[in-house]
Amino acid sequence: MSVSATRLGELSSVKLALMAKRVRSEAQAVLRADPIAIVGMSCRAPGAASPAAFWRLLCSGKDAVRSVPSDRWDGDAWFDADPSVPGKAITKEGGFLDRVDGFDAAYFGILPREAERMDPQQRVFLEVAIEALDDAGQLRERLRGSRSGVFVSSYQNDYERLAYADLDAIDERTLTGTLHSVLANRLSYLLDLRGPSLSIDTACSSSLVAVHLACQSLRTGECDLALAGGVSLMITPGLMVSLSKVGFMAPDGRCKTFDASADGFGRGEGCGVVVLKRLADAIADDDRVLAVIRGSAVNQDGRSTVLAAPNGLAQRDLILEALANAELDPGQIGVIEAHGTGTPLGDPIEVEALATTVGRAEAARSPCFLTGAKAWLGHLEAAAGVMGLIKLVLTLEHGAVPGQANFSALNPHISLAGTRLTIPKELTPWPRGSTRRCAAVSAFGVGGTNAHVIVEESPALPASPEPTAGTAGILPLSAASPGALRALAASWLSFLDETRAPLHDLCYSAARRRSHYDFRLAVAATDAASLKERLAERVAALEAAPETTTSGERPRVGFVFSGQGPQWYAMGRELMTEEPLFRAAIDECDALLAPRSGWSLRAELAASESESRLGRTDVAQPALFALQVALARLWQAWGLAPEGVVGHSVGEIAALHVAGVLSLE
Repeated sequence: MSVSATRLGELSSVKLALMAKRVRSEAQAVLRADPIAIVGMSCRAPGAASPAAFWRLLCSGKDAVRSVPSDRWDGDAWFDADPSVPGKAITKEGGFLDRVDGFDAAYFGILPREAERMDPQQRVFLEVAIEALDDAGQLRERLRGSRSGVFVSSYQNDYERLAYADLDAIDERTLTGTLHSVLANRLSYLLDLRGPSLSIDTACSSSLVAVHLACQSLRTGECDLALAGGVSLMITPGLMVSLSKVGFMAPDGRCKTFDASADGFGRGEGCGVVVLKRLADAIADDDRVLAVIRGSAVNQDGRSTVLAAPNGLAQRDLILEALANAELDPGQIGVIEAHGTGTPLGDPIEVEALATTVGRAEAARSPCFLTGAKAWLGHLEAAAGVMGLIKLVLTLEHGAVPGQANFSALNPHISLAGTRLTIPKELTPWPRGSTRRCAAVSAFGVGGTNAHVIVEESPALPASPEPTAGTAGILPLSAASPGALRALAASWLSFLDETRAPLHDLCYSAARRRSHYDFRLAVAATDAASLKERLAERVAALEAAPETTTSGERPRVGFVFSGQGPQWYAMGRELMTEEPLFRAAIDECDALLAPRSGWSLRAELAASESESRLGRTDVAQPALFALQVALARLWQAWGLAPEGVVGHSVGEIAALHVAGVLSLE
């Protein structure tokens, strides 16, 4: 029986399709398992203007909910305890930032009139994104033109409604000031980033979806660095009224996550941003790794009971998919940062999905802590997921799980019996151990889009060698204006009281992992106490100094090489001990000089005061030449290149060599 050519072609097509499917499946598994490093982060949240302040708030056990500030709306005028009253909200409490109207437009190169038309969400996001990049040690000049992506979520339109309320006031800046797409695009434009630039709206899961998409973009090589996060602000009372009518709002404006008193959620506002790299790239670039994203997943509830109702089966499938992508077992998860809005319906459904996956008693002998950041901050909506992620990174960093705020008795519709899930009531140690600590965060959108991200503690990387005791460190600080420099220096005084980082790590980061601006100061010290003392003196001097301006032009630098006279027996010793480049230049000079002189330059520079022959001209002049050549090489390696050189006496010879006129030999 013969087979037609058409049939053979069909068989070949099927075979090729099956092969392609298998190859694609294998490749996807490898890509999904590629770990992503969190190399920096920053946040602005109620009661917490930074990650460090956020950790202090978490450890306090108290929420940051308060009455509506008077600069937003009149909370009393918009309040009524009866949800059926038209145009009223059933709460006048929430998690608010201190102020959202301040903005340093000049720092971002934005004209004041344009800044006035920008949605405050754009302004806050720009500020937090720059803080996150600074925390990651990413220099703006190196980011310029790079394949760096921006993935940011937002969906509140309060400012847009205000901007379009008066049609006569609309101008050419209104459009870019209010479009959600411009939220990401403005940062990409500011820093000249060439990777994907996306604004994302999946409701309350938006920022965690942004993190997932950023990880996927990194894994496929679409970008080499990514910023991911979200921002949400409450400018007008309209959404508060709308949520009250749906029955979502808690009358006291607080999320009582997992608690028997749960009666809805309280709203909050803020912004969170994380900076991501492929782990291999972060290690190669000597970045500090805060934590590692092992896997993530996004799915949809599909056709659940109603559009806004959660779907427990979809949540269960989401967790299992994220675990598979991370190549982890359920029992390896030690902390779950739940979506945890504190609604009577949502919390029990979520805990049930967790109980059947990571919470199974047989999954591991150790407990799995169940927590929820919304109890401290309120529901940050478009920024909620990334704030939960930042909370997990802080938990891993500090080796402790904060006691759950607003929790006293378990919701009667939730059962933890027979599971390994437990809700911490106080700060509970979670130190490093023989196995890597892993945690996970969930976020669910009101329309049904769900996200789950699994993080792991940072790897134990080799420590940098400690400098010689008593070696001075130089702390360079700079800012775009005198006032900003004063504020920066003053903030360092507080930071030095809090940090445990070694002095030379601080100085290195300030010098090599920060973008530098025109207004500058530098302080040298051998320990943290003397550094703080000298910095305090500089702060006082700055406060007394008049405002000055600068052209912003790079200063012209010249090197002056001295003749015989300033030599002394111990010159250059610290540099030879601590700077390999300086030492190599001295050794090179010694190798060329010894056959002609009959003595060793290294030995002469190492001699004691009583044995030193540097007072003799035939020793002093070659030594001064070598010392100045080595110093010039070191400065040039640091980026301090001269536009001109000049020398006196033997210094003329060193100047001629540095200018390229004479070879070293």
